[in-house]
Amino acid sequence: MRVCLLTDKPDHPLLAAASSALIEAGHRVTFLNPDTGTGSPSNLVTPDDLADVYLLKAHTPRALVLARFLEAHGARVVNSAAATELCQDRSRTAAVAEDAGLPMPRTRTLDALSEALHGAARPESGYPLMVKSRHSRRADLVARVDGPAEFRDLAVKWSDEPVVLQEFVANSGWDHKLWVIAGEVFAGVRPAPVGAPPDGAQSAPLVRDLPQSWTRLALHTGEVFGLDVYGVDVLDREGAPVVVDINAFPGIRGPKGAPAALAALALRRPRPGPPGYEA
Repeated sequence: MRVCLLTDKPDHPLLAAASSALIEAGHRVTFLNPDTGTGSPSNLVTPDDLADVYLLKAHTPRALVLARFLEAHGARVVNSAAATELCQDRSRTAAVAEDAGLPMPRTRTLDALSEALHGAARPESGYPLMVKSRHSRRADLVARVDGPAEFRDLAVKWSDEPVVLQEFVANSGWDHKLWVIAGEVFAGVRPAPVGAPPDGAQSAPLVRDLPQSWTRLALHTGEVFGLDVYGVDVLDREGAPVVVDINAFPGIRGPKGAPAALAALALRRPRPGPPGYEA
């Protein structure tokens, strides 16, 4: 079987380990950076010589164009281009999550952060709040804002940035990472992206058995968004999980068994994309 990984980081530990497992099992593995070259995706891939499956780790615009091109020519792409693109847009993600009843913070969208400097878009209360780039990408905006003055400073610095404004979820200072590969749930704990861990703690709490409600939430999220490889960032709000981010094919590091699960997934048929978001 031919497996192609669409990524600019073939040495990522998860990808490297999964690739080694596939090669040892007798399969052919190649890597392709969608952001190399110019012009049509056909300059990178020949439609009459497709791999059996493509693992879409890259999330750039060119990567999505290539993934749609591959799907249009009958190739299997994991995750689908539609599901990946949906998760890149935090505004659409929040809307789909709300419709599905997933526990996410209340969210509103601004076409540009500068809109919040005047008029009805200006938040006068409800602090602290989270300000995030609408489109998830490397070095995007994710900031906690504690008051009007801080908000104005941020709006000047990122004036043209499309953003979402979300209620701040009071939490323990630890971000629970639930990674799912083909229905198998792995867990990790990282410091929350804003604010320090409690009492200056330097080491994360141990992850033992997850509450079944958390596992069900992670699996249901994948069903809602049509994902096979994904991450769900969860904060613990007084014992109840709150989803603060959903990532298609994140950089999973650490959990034992994740590379084997990814290798096994590459040999399986992926689920369809999210309803209503066809390629």
